[in-house]
Amino acid sequence: MRFVRRLDIFVVKNFLTLFAGTFCISLFVVMMQFFWRYVDELIGKGLSVFILLKFLFYSGETLVPMALPLAILLASLISFGNMGERLELLSMKAAGIPLIRVLRPLVVVNLLLAAASFYFQNNIAPKSEVKLRQLLFSMRAKSPELDIPEGVFYDGIQGVNMYVEHKDKETGMLYNLIIYNLKDGVNNAHIILADSGRLVTSYDKKNLVLHLYNGEQFENLNNASVQAKNVPYRRETFVKKDFIIDFDMNFNLAEEENFKDNERTKNIAHLMTSVDSLTHYYDSVGHVYYDEMRCSSLYFSNTSQARRRNFETGQIDNIAPQELTHIENDTVVIDSLYNRLDLSAKQRVLFAAMQKTSMMQNESQYRTEVMDYGSYKIRRHWLAFWQKFTMSLSCLLFFFIGAPLGAIIRKGGLGLPVVISVIIFILYYIVDNTCMKMGRDGVWPVWIGMWVSSFVMAPLGVFFTVKSNNDSVVFNKDAYTSFLRKLWGIRTKRHISLKEVIINDPDYPIVASILDNIVNESRLYRSQHKIFHFKEILAIVFTKRRDEQIQRIDSAVEYVVDALSNSRDKQILMQLNKMPVLDIYSFRFYRRIYLDLKQVIATSQVLKNRCEEIGGEALMI
Repeated sequence: MRFVRRLDIFVVKNFLTLFAGTFCISLFVVMMQFFWRYVDELIGKGLSVFILLKFLFYSGETLVPMALPLAILLASLISFGNMGERLELLSMKAAGIPLIRVLRPLVVVNLLLAAASFYFQNNIAPKSEVKLRQLLFSMRAKSPELDIPEGVFYDGIQGVNMYVEHKDKETGMLYNLIIYNLKDGVNNAHIILADSGRLVTSYDKKNLVLHLYNGEQFENLNNASVQAKNVPYRRETFVKKDFIIDFDMNFNLAEEENFKDNERTKNIAHLMTSVDSLTHYYDSVGHVYYDEMRCSSLYFSNTSQARRRNFETGQIDNIAPQELTHIENDTVVIDSLYNRLDLSAKQRVLFAAMQKTSMMQNESQYRTEVMDYGSYKIRRHWLAFWQKFTMSLSCLLFFFIGAPLGAIIRKGGLGLPVVISVIIFILYYIVDNTCMKMGRDGVWPVWIGMWVSSFVMAPLGVFFTVKSNNDSVVFNKDAYTSFLRKLWGIRTKRHISLKEVIINDPDYPIVASILDNIVNESRLYRSQHKIFHFKEILAIVFTKRRDEQIQRIDSAVEYVVDALSNSRDKQILMQLNKMPVLDIYSFRFYRRIYLDLKQVIATSQVLKNRCEEIGGEALMI
């Protein structure tokens, strides 16, 4: 018992040591992938190191549930691969400890990790998601740093287009400036030309002050007062002029309450409350839309009743049966009433009908989009709900894939285990992402879309665990090669060469008699079985009987090959290599059997003649 306890401590310590490193690597990889999604929007904003560290910290907290399964998969692969490579697993099995018993302490550890993942997703990640969205929105809204280039128009300042021919980087002076002030619109642009200038920031960093020297300003006066109608524009010459531009360079944090409505910022209790609220709200909206569409025109039910809205009281009233009859009678004479109208009246009626139809169509399309958006929003809440369970369960599934797989491949380190981990994780991510989108778009039920990836990975974990516990060969190249050769009908060729040491020479007269029997039986088989006839083809392909005659021929051929392989005669060895290997179990290749028997007959005759010659020479000696 003490030995088993020490073994449990050894296995857990080995796993947790590797898990600490693989978790840091996995978290770094997913964080970099997340960071590069927004790097184009955040670069050049002059953000402080503290703001960037906060961004990385909150993004890391939200990505922990994704990095945890990958870290467990990689750690279990490497740890059990190392133990298999160092023959530690073999020693445990030799001591009578099965793999399931070795996995038991790690199952407890990974159950705790799965529970921690669920707690993290339900309590910590939603708060971090709020902080991250708040920070990301504020970083996007921050004005970029100014870096005015030379020789081109710069439009990085909103409402202003500026051209600088040359700038002195040491003094900060700008020379030969052209400025288009577009705050009043393109048609009312203010144009400023200046020989030189200097751009500085106000004390509160909410404005830019451009000190201009020796220039002119042109202003369009089309929208000016009535007294200035005869003046097309105004020209102003200045020696020094200050041009103030609104440009807030401060980092202003947005309100946190604006980002709490997203489904990723809610725990399970808030998600269920939101689902109930959204379902009740959109059901009410749907009933209102339904009643309004029924009352927008006459609606006839199965009981021959109709309803319409009373616009004075706002209530929906039933139409009396006698009124229905009157309406039905009126509808009968619509064509005749239309034909009595003149051409202009007909055009007005058709135009009014087209307008009403278009309006009803647009209204119906708008209402459909509103209801579709409501269903989409509810499905996204259910996705976030089920994701908390599937991501936690994936920690356990990846362990039962990685640990047995590491015991099978018996390779440690960061080579092959990393490749296998990446392949498995990519497969899981593709299946999970694809099925998640199917559930999000309403093609599948949401819970099916979120659980398909777990249903796919669970049999894989069971398969590897059973194979590893039974010491079954899973990655044996020869086994898969043999299976594929049988599947495609690829046969092995004989490679018989002269042996250096031969103890017993073949009995050539007996072998010659066996070869004679092989020739006779092969000819008899070819004459009795018309393989190219349709009935014989069906009998061979669809009948599961064992052809005993072919099996006897095959046994005799293999006996002859085994006996004559001890011969010193090179001609016999050369003919043995021409003897085909009969495919007696795959009757799909029925034509091959027919042709192989022809080759067997020809080769057997040559071998028979050669054996008789060697046997006659031996008798003469």
